[in-house]
Amino acid sequence: MTFTTSGAAVIKAGAGVSSSVPDTNGWVTWISGAEAFINVATKKNWSDGYAALNPDVKHVLDDVTSSLVAINAVAYDMSGYTSRAEAEDIITILRDSANRGIKELKEREQQTFMDGA
Repeated sequence: MTFTTSGAAVIKAGAGVSSSVPDTNGWVTWISGAEAFINVATKKNWSDGYAALNPDVKHVLDDVTSSLVAINAVAYDMSGYTSRAEAEDIITILRDSANRGIKELKEREQQTFMDGA
């Protein structure tokens, strides 16, 4: 768990997120999976050089990772939301946010900027 915390994902999932989300291992699995997805989708291993990254880049990685993890949390149990439509709207918003961040991380020009070159 390098890019984000479960707490960041809980906040994004909203007030209706279930308190019965799997134990710590569930969160770790979701976060690890999201981090791996980001590395593969952007064709860059952000994890290996994380400590040296610009704080702005770290915030983008946190935003994308927490959005992806929050999607899992919402989908895990939608019963706490006022309706299924509300939960699905939250998932759509989170997906859009994650996709925007992935797009920025994939851009060659952005990668040059983020690498400090």
